[in-house]
Amino acid sequence: MKSTWYLGVDADFVADRAILVGDPGRVELFAERLADVAVNGGERALRTVTGTHHGRRVTVCSFGMGAPIAVVVLEELAWLGVRTVLRAGTVMSLGGIELGTLVLADAALRGEATSATYLPPDGPALADPALLACAAQVLSRSGVSYRRGIVASYDGFYSQLFALREERRAQVEALTSGLRARDAIAVDMETSALLAVAPLLGVRAASLCLASVDGSSHARLESVERVDGERRLVETALEIISQCEPEEP
Repeated sequence: MKSTWYLGVDADFVADRAILVGDPGRVELFAERLADVAVNGGERALRTVTGTHHGRRVTVCSFGMGAPIAVVVLEELAWLGVRTVLRAGTVMSLGGIELGTLVLADAALRGEATSATYLPPDGPALADPALLACAAQVLSRSGVSYRRGIVASYDGFYSQLFALREERRAQVEALTSGLRARDAIAVDMETSALLAVAPLLGVRAASLCLASVDGSSHARLESVERVDGERRLVETALEIISQCEPEEP
């Protein structure tokens, strides 16, 4: 039977569809809404649960932070037979998006380095069309606030996305300004790698994230608003992954 190096699970443990999250704590939020939950703790920040939602088996797995480990998890899940993946995480708004809004990525600009180990720099990072269309329908029916558009992904959080030190402020502002000029509405560290690599592994992928930080003002979604936003993200992601039935690649 196939098994994995880092997740520490075998093919019987996982469903044919999975939700990937960064924060291991977010796995608990999903587990609370699943029935018949089985839990497995893998290496490092990797946690995996499988349960049912609306009678459909769903796996939820955390990867921690950053494109390299996100793709490690994607590779292992694909090896075990997962064929549909939805990223459910957080993004930094590039302006014009109210914090707490869900962001559905049509495509992603590849600023991270992980996807370059799989395909040329001009290779696409596109959400699967059928999964994307289904996700948009679920979001529209739910009535939650959401935006569709282009997301960008980069590796250097404090050197490219968020200037912790004053001497880096100019280079970060130049990058984010350039991303806005390319019609990007939000940035994260993982979406482009997942969307680019998934089709190469026979996996259909999409990304739904919560806008939790404003890149211009550096305001953050806090307290009750953050809890409410996470709840919307979790509940909507479960509806999408359990309802959408894209054709086999």
